Amino acid sequence: MCHVIVTCRSMLWTILSIVVAFGELIAFMSADWLIGKAKSTDGDIRTGGQQEPYRPTLGIYGRCIKVPQVPYFRKDTLCGPYAEHFNEIASGFWQATAIFLAVGISILCIVAFVSVFTMCVQSVMKKSIFNVCGLLQGIAGLFLILGLILYPAGWGSQKVVGYCGHYASAYKLGECSLGWAFYTAIGGTVLTFICAVFSAQAEIATSSDKVQEEIEEGKSLICLI
Repeated sequence: MCHVIVTCRSMLWTILSIVVAFGELIAFMSADWLIGKAKSTDGDIRTGGQQEPYRPTLGIYGRCIKVPQVPYFRKDTLCGPYAEHFNEIASGFWQATAIFLAVGISILCIVAFVSVFTMCVQSVMKKSIFNVCGLLQGIAGLFLILGLILYPAGWGSQKVVGYCGHYASAYKLGECSLGWAFYTAIGGTVLTFICAVFSAQAEIATSSDKVQEEIEEGKSLICLI
């Protein structure tokens, strides 16, 4: 008989697992890892006026730049990948970063998917799903850390120098600043390890004596605060 077990700790772990996976995925896909030095564009073609300087952004494989406003083209910011192939990513360090982050995020997405079903299935082959997922989250966190450590080593690449000026080098930003995507990736990594630790609490909550009493009473839906 399938028992649906919902506790505050298990539900919180599930929500955090989903939030972390989506947060890391969005950060990875974003072009807002680096905010470049101020640049200027040509004047507005319709008015001939001068536009204010803007700061382009650069991600691991994407970028956002501002284009002159032209008739019938509403968007003045163009975002998209600058690298059509993996070997066109700015530097070898960023290629390694992309690999480590992709592996870590893939693991987190798998855990997030599995976490939804932990309300009905708490163990497989006598192994706690919470403990297995917690271990996977810890491994994913290590991949994320490796990627984030290698990322600043690529700041000396020609691509980054074009955005950040000639003073940019490995672990030195030059005229750039860090964007929200980088901080989101760091925050997501911290939360990943918190989730890994908290998975043990979710396991304890769903296997407590109170839950067992509810099961023995024949209840199929068990909700505990």
